[in-house]
Amino acid sequence: MLALRLLNVVAPAYFLCISLVTFVLQLFLFLPSMREDTAATQLFSPALLHGALFLFLSANALGNYILVIQNSPDDLGASQGTTSRRAQCPPPSTHFCRVCARVTLRHDHHCFFTGNCIGSRNMRNFVLFCLYTSLACLYSMVAGVAYISAVLSISFAHPLAFLTLLPTSISQFFSGAVLGSEMFVILMLYLWFAVGLACAGFCCHQLLLILRGQTRHQVRKGMAVRARPWRKNLQEVFGKRWLLGLLVPMFNVGSESSKQQDK
Repeated sequence: MLALRLLNVVAPAYFLCISLVTFVLQLFLFLPSMREDTAATQLFSPALLHGALFLFLSANALGNYILVIQNSPDDLGASQGTTSRRAQCPPPSTHFCRVCARVTLRHDHHCFFTGNCIGSRNMRNFVLFCLYTSLACLYSMVAGVAYISAVLSISFAHPLAFLTLLPTSISQFFSGAVLGSEMFVILMLYLWFAVGLACAGFCCHQLLLILRGQTRHQVRKGMAVRARPWRKNLQEVFGKRWLLGLLVPMFNVGSESSKQQDK
């Protein structure tokens, strides 16, 4: 339990450090390299378009990250006590999290990167957080590949060029042909690639469970769920104004679960 609580502190710090490093690289390396293109018009310069797109992705990722934490599930055992609550046989969708020490409604899982449980109240923000984190990481990887390609004059036309970039760069780094800053960007390329694919996998898996009306906790326990149309399951999490919440991080866009919490 001590290791889990320690991970609950280290994982959010790790995510915030990666976000800070990504922002610094975008601001001080990738954007200045794109501004060197004087042939582009000043209104639609690559640096301006790149900066606007990266700002949109990162703002949605960090915004939904904050909302996942702020909109944490209610502790159902706080009013009557955890022991008495469990003795009353709560609904099958509830679960007692040992890390958070709380009983949550429609418990899905405990996310160590947010240091919080994922339940009915913050499921929509968690899915959008995974989506935009994946897009921001993969987009940063593409921008980093363009930067390395221009600085080191490397062509990525061959499909295996990205896979062989790391071992080749390590040997060149120790021989002095690759600078330390360039080697750091290359290492970040693989980190962005791994985090982007992992978040995309989490997002797709979570969307599949939402369409089925299930949670990870119910799948692990083998609990049967009530058969409902997938549109109702999707609307219960994302609400009727789902497009607004997709474009701008919002606390409440009229989802059915949030309406139930207000009653």
